[in-house]
Amino acid sequence: MDIGIVGLGLIGGSFAKAYKAAGHFVYAHDTDKSILEFAFLSGAADAPLDADSLRRCSLVLIALYPHAAIDFLNEMGQYIQPDAMVIDCCGTKKKICAVGFQAAERNGFTFVGGHPMAGIEQSGFKYSKANLFKGASMIIVPPVYDDILFFDEIKQLLAPAGFGRLTITTAEKHDAIIAFTSQMAHLVSNAFIKSPTGLEYKGFHAGSYKDLTRVAWLNERMWTELFLENRDNLLHELDILLASLQKYRDALCNDDFSGLQALLHEGKRLKEEVGR
Repeated sequence: MDIGIVGLGLIGGSFAKAYKAAGHFVYAHDTDKSILEFAFLSGAADAPLDADSLRRCSLVLIALYPHAAIDFLNEMGQYIQPDAMVIDCCGTKKKICAVGFQAAERNGFTFVGGHPMAGIEQSGFKYSKANLFKGASMIIVPPVYDDILFFDEIKQLLAPAGFGRLTITTAEKHDAIIAFTSQMAHLVSNAFIKSPTGLEYKGFHAGSYKDLTRVAWLNERMWTELFLENRDNLLHELDILLASLQKYRDALCNDDFSGLQALLHEGKRLKEEVGR
């Protein structure tokens, strides 16, 4: 199978390596020519992805920031072959899916919104690896929801990446849930680390500190774009968190032992309900 990968960062680079390892021919594009050349030299990709080679690809994976992904679809959609499937990998779905479905209808290919739920603190092709997606969930926003054969086709096309499951949802539900499960975690971690006490943490930290601050080290340009694109959902979750934190603060200010214990018990109980 000939596949095209647009963007050779952590996600795109890992897809390239996974599909190459599975024996497929990989066309790749990245605005950083040095990264693109390194991908060719290291064997992660075979040839440049351009207007001509796009016409040969059965699968096109777009691993760009949302605005850049939208630009690619608008500018290069006309060169994608009608029977190809295009899957984006953006962290928000409403805008990219709206543009993608329109581009697909206009040009004849099939567009599917996608979000691989895998990653590490580091970003860039340097840290990409063929097994990054092994066992992970791939969130899918399809154009239709009642075609089992179509879902099986998506599953087969993505098989070389090694995902453990496909999660089917709508763009709206994806963005609402991801604001809580991903974006809030990054926002809270990034804000938490700003305490002046953080400069004196060495020798005083254990697993809880590492867990809470792991994603404070992030790609600020990408996350700024994602936060602002999903700001309504993120603001909703942030307001809930601030209201909860105020309850803890009030209990501490009032030296309210039973109140604070009840709040802690409630959090523990909810964690037990949602699981690990």
